[in-house]
Amino acid sequence: MNTNFKIVIEYDGREYSGWQIQKNCITIQSELEKAISVILNQRIKIIGSGRTDAGVHAYGQVANFIAHTNLSCETIKKGVNSIIKGPIVIKKCDIIHQSFHARYNAVSKEYHYHILNRPDPCAIQRNYIWHIKKQLNIKPMEECCSIIKGKHDFKSFEGSGSPKKSTIREIFSASVSIDRNNTKIDKIVFKISANGFLKFMVRNIIGTIVLTGLLKIDTREFRNILEAKDRKLAGPTAPPQGLFLMNVKYP
Repeated sequence: MNTNFKIVIEYDGREYSGWQIQKNCITIQSELEKAISVILNQRIKIIGSGRTDAGVHAYGQVANFIAHTNLSCETIKKGVNSIIKGPIVIKKCDIIHQSFHARYNAVSKEYHYHILNRPDPCAIQRNYIWHIKKQLNIKPMEECCSIIKGKHDFKSFEGSGSPKKSTIREIFSASVSIDRNNTKIDKIVFKISANGFLKFMVRNIIGTIVLTGLLKIDTREFRNILEAKDRKLAGPTAPPQGLFLMNVKYP
């Protein structure tokens, strides 16, 4: 009898061309499928909750796969983690009901984006954070978070080549938090949760919100960009290394 397995995955995205399988590219999905297929001695296709871009990391990506096996979840998890190449780890493996679909059943996803806001760069964390030398003004960034909450058409923040038919998404929460070092702003974390995201949507929002923090645009202009539904008006795409998929929620 076939069994549906749900897995939670953590990965460092630096070495990969994103989540989804692509020709002539090493991806998270392709590496997982190879390893699971070896452990179960059958060809396995996994379904992810969604795609992450090249260079983007995850603490809580979710996927599922169907397999005919008597191996326990713990045996599968340990086996895959022992042979998989690169910084990919299955954190959890469970048997789930047959109708579960990691992508279609997801009700929300949460991303965090990390910014180092100080004149000097960092040595150890440089591959997991966006370094911005000029001090950011947090207040307009917080106001932008309030503006994007709720249901909106996010076409202005959609990356080219997005396969989505609708550009309307609902943002459940958005915030900017500050880690202080010697009373000075050092690290800034942008947190966002929504029912789904367009290609590059989070990074394009971040790139535009940072413009308000640098006082290059004001919050009124940010709102106008959102309502214009024109990607050309929005800011640059933030670099991928600061972005983390934290968790995916299901009913």
